[in-house]
Order: sequence, then C-alpha cells, then structure tokens
Amino acid sequence: MSMVETSVPLAPSAIDRSADLDRLRSRLVGLGRPPTAQDVAEAMRAEGRPVSDRALIETLEELRRGSVGAGPLEPLLREPGVTDVLVNGPDQVYVDRGRGLEPRPVRFGTDEEVRRLAQRLAASVGRRLDDGSPFVDARLADGTRVHAVLAGVAAPGTCLSLRVPARTSFSLADCVESGSLTAAGAEVLRRIVASRLAYLISGGTGSGKTTLLAALLGLVPANERIVVVEDSRELAPNHPHLVRMEGRPANTEGAGAITLTDLVRHSLRMRPDRLVVGEVRGAEIADLLAAMNTGHEGGCGTVHANSAADVPARLEALAALGGMARQALHAQVASALHAVVHISRRDGGPRRVEGISVLDRDPVGGLVSTVPALIFGPDGRTRIGPGGERLERLLG
Repeated sequence: MSMVETSVPLAPSAIDRSADLDRLRSRLVGLGRPPTAQDVAEAMRAEGRPVSDRALIETLEELRRGSVGAGPLEPLLREPGVTDVLVNGPDQVYVDRGRGLEPRPVRFGTDEEVRRLAQRLAASVGRRLDDGSPFVDARLADGTRVHAVLAGVAAPGTCLSLRVPARTSFSLADCVESGSLTAAGAEVLRRIVASRLAYLISGGTGSGKTTLLAALLGLVPANERIVVVEDSRELAPNHPHLVRMEGRPANTEGAGAITLTDLVRHSLRMRPDRLVVGEVRGAEIADLLAAMNTGHEGGCGTVHANSAADVPARLEALAALGGMARQALHAQVASALHAVVHISRRDGGPRRVEGISVLDRDPVGGLVSTVPALIFGPDGRTRIGPGGERLERLLG
C-alpha cells in the first residue's frame, strides 16, 4: 500500500505499483514468519523487479506502512497539531489542525485498499467490519478513535474517520494563550471549579469541548478523586487521582455491551468527589442528574448543542431515551445544574468560549431555560448578561 505525494488522480503506474505490492505481500505471507530484508529482496526478484539498495529500502518502508499502524495515514496522524484525519474513498484525504479541513496529497490506489486498511484497524481491536457489519466505531491501542463505513453504504467509497488523542494536557492558561478563552473567562471558570458548581460544556463537533473540560479538571484539588465515564476514552486531564471508565459495544454475538448508564451507576459506588461524563449522549443523563441531586457536587460533562439556549431541549431528547418525563427532567436540571459553558467554532475558524449561562426555571410552567450571565466577545471584552448577578451569587 503506497502513498503518492500528488494532488491529482493516480496515474496507471501508481495503481500498478499498488498491485505489485499486493503480489509481494502474498509471497511474503507464505513464509509463515515476519519477513527479513533478504526475503523481500528475493520476492522482488521473483516478481521481476530490480533490486537496488534504494529500491529495497523504499519497498520495505511501503510494506511496513501498509502493515502497521494506520498505513499511509500514519505520517498524518503524527503531524503536530492534527486532531482528525478523514478519508472519503481512495482519492480524498483531509486533516484538521484546528483551522478547518485541509486536503492532503495522500491517495490510495483503489477503494479496496481503503477497505483493507479499515478492516485491519477494526480487527486489531477485535471488531468486525464486512458487508454484514459495514460500520465500526472503536479505539485503537494508542488511543486513536477510528470510525469506518464501507463503500456501498457510503459514497464516494469506504470512509475512515480517525480522531487523534491529545498528546499533551492543555491548561487553562494554554487556552487563554491560544485565544480560545479570555483572561476574565478563565478566572470565572476557576471559581466555578473551586465552588464545586455542576456544569456542562456545550458546543458542536470539533469545537474543543473535551479540551476545555480536561483543562478544568486539571484545576480540581489533588486530594479529590475524579471518576470519568466515557463512551470512548478521550479525556486526559492532568490530575493525580483519576479513575477512567470506558463503555464497550456488544461483540459479534450481540453480547457483552457496557453502556454509559451502567458505568454512571457503578461509578457512584466508587466514592467520586467529582463525577464526570465525557459526553452526555443518551439515557445516562438521568443517572447523572440523579447523582448531582444526591450530594455529588461538582459533577460535569459535555453535550452537543448549537448554543447554550439549545441545551435544555437537547437534554429533553436524551432523557426521553431513558424514559424520563419532560417535567421530571426539568425539575432535576433545575436542582442539579448550575451553569452551561458554551464553546463554538465558526466557519472552521478558531475555537472560542462564547459565554457562561445560568439556568432558570419558570415558576409557572416549570421548564428550565438558560440565561446568559457572561458573554465573551471576539474582541476580548466581557459583557454581563441578565444572569450575571445570579452567577456571582452561586460563586459565593
């Protein structure tokens, strides 16, 4: 499986090269052991290919890339700042460095090569990916999250989405330095953590919710125990007493699944000082809110929402998955949650914390809404919203 550095469609010679490598692999597999350089050289001669030092070194590297890690995508995953690598069939590869999607000159010879890579990645963590099960969502041994959809279901071909785990833990100071958070906003967030308020970080996909949450968890006092529950491990806060629990999908027989609801319930028996749900995405919201209402202060998590104002409706939809009535959900939210921190990423640009809202319950209808307390402008200025006074009271 080779990587061709060109932004134009592959020439026939590149496709022939891919076929040559496939034939070499077939010969080497028959050895029944890891091939040596001499084995590769002999296989090249048997295929009628010239064997020079340079040709042998290049072939060894191509074979290595195609058999370990993410193949030709491996160099992209290791590039500084890359958070996502996306493959749309054999001819479209993109990366995200926090500035929006950027096309990269990496190509596969055929869609079959993309399919084989996806299947190998899935098989490396014991997951099945074939025509009978054309989707997979898993975490690799190095923490990379992989999602794949086979051609036939997806167009223009087999699609791969690789999420790179954070290599370093960002602090709140790093967020300020990068421009995603104002100094005034950072100070308020420090006070929210110190006051043990319960909060959610809302935002869209790729907006930086997990990065900000990890930075805030790094502010939790060292003598407190943090228990983190996640569907797929992404949070990497810098904290000395951290317990991480990860969900698990069902196996090929449809058994063995561990849901976030299961994990939240068990985490309550682990004496958490701070209970964290990396991303609230289903019925576990009911158990998380119940925990926050029974003495577990300082609980937090992230939730997908287009704005802070949309968070109550989003929680309604999630609670319905667990059979929780609308009025019950709003009663729990009003009692359990104190603040919503919204982070956005406009038009693929830089990530930015837009503001902090408090929650207010209508005394007549009983429904909860978010009320802006602090609004952080792109110019670095902070405006106090109608919920500002209430937030200050909560912070003591």
